[in-house]
Amino acid sequence: MNAKSQTEIQPSLYNNFVAITKARLSISVVVSTVAGYLLGVSQMYPFSWLTLLYLVIGGYCMVGASNIFNQILEKDLDALMDRTKNRPLPLGTISVQNALILGILLTILGLVILFVVNPKTAMFAAISIFMYVFLYTPLKTKTPLSVFVGAFPGAIPFMLGWVAATGNFGIEAGTLFIIQFFWQFPHFWAIGWFLYDDYKKAGFFMLPTGKRDKKTAFQTILYTFWTIVASLLPAFGFTGQLYLSKIAAIVVLVLGIWMLFYALKLYSEMTKEAARKLMIISVSYISLLQIIYIIDKFLR
Repeated sequence: MNAKSQTEIQPSLYNNFVAITKARLSISVVVSTVAGYLLGVSQMYPFSWLTLLYLVIGGYCMVGASNIFNQILEKDLDALMDRTKNRPLPLGTISVQNALILGILLTILGLVILFVVNPKTAMFAAISIFMYVFLYTPLKTKTPLSVFVGAFPGAIPFMLGWVAATGNFGIEAGTLFIIQFFWQFPHFWAIGWFLYDDYKKAGFFMLPTGKRDKKTAFQTILYTFWTIVASLLPAFGFTGQLYLSKIAAIVVLVLGIWMLFYALKLYSEMTKEAARKLMIISVSYISLLQIIYIIDKFLR
């Protein structure tokens, strides 16, 4: 094989970095954090481009590091699954040692940057990476409760933005946390459903009953309902400075009914196609929800 062919096959340093940090996932998490930041800014806590820049860079470093450590721990399991077998570690395009060094460097850099934003932001980011790497990741092969444990670090980014803007964790940040906490169950159970066979190869327990059955589908409906309830809490004036107008609440409710409809379809059809649709709708739901919250805040 000539040098040109080797270059074509060997991923670039940039492509390896994108893959090992799971760039698409990391960016989506950072966007959620930015949404929380925009909701937190006010006359008392004015918007700052520099703070936002720190939040984006520090947030990406922390999420990217979490993904790196996750892939190190699951290197052999990733090689068993079709959707993960072409990741850098199973392919050997990045060594475990180099991945570990990169993960540590990103963690340190992320914590330092977020500490500059404020100490509480750095603290919650540290809690998130610890729970994701040392609790959620090893539990995936042991118990369906891994999704419950993973929902905690997964719910932190949205509220982390509020904490970055205000330096405080109160009812507002707690509400943002609860919304994303409940949302993760139907989202990840939908993923666990349509990727059930692939996850089974690695021994991952992602569904609440361990099976694609009516009980799992019913719990998906139940947590979709609680997601809608949590999303509407700011409309009732119980969540401090986090407020939702009546018009915005109606739009959020319609969004929730849309997601609930697909959760009910999963219950009635019990197919991978229905689960895939629910997963896509769930991503649309949380993205549109954050946009509605932000637009409603700045139009009032």
